[in-house]
Amino acid sequence: MNATLPRPIRKTKVLDLTTDLDLTTHDLVELLNLTQKVKATPQRYAKALTGKYLSLLFEKPSLRTRLTFELAIKQLGGDAVTSIGPIGDREPLKDVARNLDRWTQAIVARTFSHQTILDLAQWSSVPVINALSDMYHPCQAFADIFTLKEKFGDLRGVKLAFVGDGNNVAHSLMLNAARLGMHFALATPTGYEANAGVIAKAEQLAGESNGSIQITHNPSEAVSGANAVYTDVWASMGQEDEADARRRIFAPYQVNDELMAQAAQGALFMHCLPAKRGQETTDSVMESPASVVFDEAENRLHAQKALLLMMLG
Repeated sequence: MNATLPRPIRKTKVLDLTTDLDLTTHDLVELLNLTQKVKATPQRYAKALTGKYLSLLFEKPSLRTRLTFELAIKQLGGDAVTSIGPIGDREPLKDVARNLDRWTQAIVARTFSHQTILDLAQWSSVPVINALSDMYHPCQAFADIFTLKEKFGDLRGVKLAFVGDGNNVAHSLMLNAARLGMHFALATPTGYEANAGVIAKAEQLAGESNGSIQITHNPSEAVSGANAVYTDVWASMGQEDEADARRRIFAPYQVNDELMAQAAQGALFMHCLPAKRGQETTDSVMESPASVVFDEAENRLHAQKALLLMMLG
């Protein structure tokens, strides 16, 4: 047997990735391990998905998500086609899904409503991958958790603090941290808490893994002793009409040098990007040695390669 060829990859039983929990904890661990291999030896997988094609559907503008999925499938030997604009606007969504599954081997969708992801999965006979919805951002979270694994090794007992809006990124990070035995702290303004159902599920998972979930309105409390501090924009796409009000409400939640100083020594700074410097964080934090934001961005490519190998390999 040619030693340069990759070993066979066990295909996950998961048919769709609509939420983070469509991957079992075992699959999540496998994904992280495979991401490490793909990043270390990309040439071993250069033809693993030859002849496979992705449909990329983007209702929102994208830099990292679109380009990393395009590069991921191309660097694995396949290719992608892209459609930008509302899904199911010109024709019923169920018709869109049943066109795409005749042409390509998977659908990757970045949407406003999570229901759009669920509807695509219902009508498509090929895997549907959630590349962002208003409820979850699993592909971002997988890359972020992998980044933490690179920096800390064993993730059990690592504390990750998220400061800002209880949004889709917070949901995905919370769910994944909880089942890996991490300690996750979330600080949001009153009225901007994470989804109660997601919190309840995360608390259940943390109880099973010896992790913990901390929910607070106090940024200092959340960040205290944290090994990594994460934030995101205060107003996401589709919330532009709330931007001014959110800037006032979220001002005390800015991740700046003073807040980072309350974290554990050597704590990392994380952000899913794009960042509004001077709002949710400062330029000094973004450009500090603690910042791993561009490591996270790079790891989107590697984690998505691993995901595609698991789902299509």
